[in-house]
Amino acid sequence: MACPAAGAARAPGGDHRPPRGHRPRSASGNCGADAGAIPPVTGSAASRPGESAEPSPLESARRRAASWAVGAQPPATPAGDAAPVDGAGDDAPVDGAEGPAPPQARRALSVAVEWLVVLVCALGLALLLKAFLVEVFVIPSGSMEPTLMVDNRVVVYKLGYRLHDVNRGDVVVFDNPGQGPGIDDLIKRVVALEGETFEIRDGSVYIDGTRLEEPYLEPGEFTFPKAPIGGCVNEADSMYCEVPEGTVIVLGDSREDSRDSRFFGPVDVDDVVGRAFMKIWPPNDMGGV
Repeated sequence: MACPAAGAARAPGGDHRPPRGHRPRSASGNCGADAGAIPPVTGSAASRPGESAEPSPLESARRRAASWAVGAQPPATPAGDAAPVDGAGDDAPVDGAEGPAPPQARRALSVAVEWLVVLVCALGLALLLKAFLVEVFVIPSGSMEPTLMVDNRVVVYKLGYRLHDVNRGDVVVFDNPGQGPGIDDLIKRVVALEGETFEIRDGSVYIDGTRLEEPYLEPGEFTFPKAPIGGCVNEADSMYCEVPEGTVIVLGDSREDSRDSRFFGPVDVDDVVGRAFMKIWPPNDMGGV
């Protein structure tokens, strides 16, 4: 098709403009300086032959929004690119996993452990003290009145007789030699030692023929035999014997209300638990024994 000459008359009816949406095709061949010029393309890059023009990013977003609005599902995220749950990354701690304890919790745990150690040590020390050093006993009867009253608590020193001999006048706790059921220990006063002669006559105690002074007795308190004792000379109102080796004679301070060596004879020193040296209960009666 030949190009119209410059200044050629246009078709009647005025300017002829191509329909909206259509671009004018350039004529084949060169028609002047602007012949064959390609009009600029707006909104996207120029299409190559055989390829469809790509929509702009804004247009793509609009299309996706329209497709979701009519029921289409949004495109699935690839498994490898899945977003972390609750905004947590790979290094974030998982709920329920143990992390470092806060300072207050660590301090509370430390205090609890310290108290537990203290209690265990205290219990162990108490057991050691009870087994080898001291023990508290309750006075169950009035056999040692007025020195010890019913329900007095006394501290007994258990180690002493491992270091030295029993002394006359000591108030001692010893294993019950079978006097009364349910009673493990008795408490009495030592009045005669091994190798001495023990005698009861005229209501008093005599050691090696000499009357024993007993200021711990109530005024008017007398001592009389209670039962025949093996190895002794027993009479109605008197008795006489020599204290065997390794034993002692014990009597209660309340002579009329005491089951003592006048019933069961001498006590083995090995059966002596310890010496009572202090009253700790009740508070108004605290003091030495």
